[in-house]
Amino acid sequence: MKRNNLILSVAIMLCAAFAFNAPVALAKEMTADDFKKEALKHITTITVSEAKALLDKGGFTFLDVRTEKEFKKGHIPGAVNLPRGKLEFRIDKKIPDKNTSIVVYCKTGGRSALATYTLVKMGYKNLKNMDGGWKAWTKAGYPVE
Repeated sequence: MKRNNLILSVAIMLCAAFAFNAPVALAKEMTADDFKKEALKHITTITVSEAKALLDKGGFTFLDVRTEKEFKKGHIPGAVNLPRGKLEFRIDKKIPDKNTSIVVYCKTGGRSALATYTLVKMGYKNLKNMDGGWKAWTKAGYPVE
């Protein structure tokens, strides 16, 4: 009887180990582009001209997720800087109200897409990702600080 219980216990543990590790074993390796494509499915993206109109209209916080060094070289007037790598840890201090209207941007749109999706998952409601990022903004000749 004890031997049967031991065999059954070992069998259950082996099944559990395979069951918990199966999703990991079956998961497809993802590239940065795959992560960006997945994020873009769940967020709202706007053009730089739409972002400029929102800046002119007012009522939107522009969140720059580039590094501090990039931000110091120039940014959208009034933008808040919170580098992508620190976003999850500091967003609640920089922008505590999850209903704040936010336009997120980076250099070209990749980091901001991921950041915007992260903010969606953190419960922020009124988010827009600026397609083309800082490069598109400056190319359009829009104001900078």
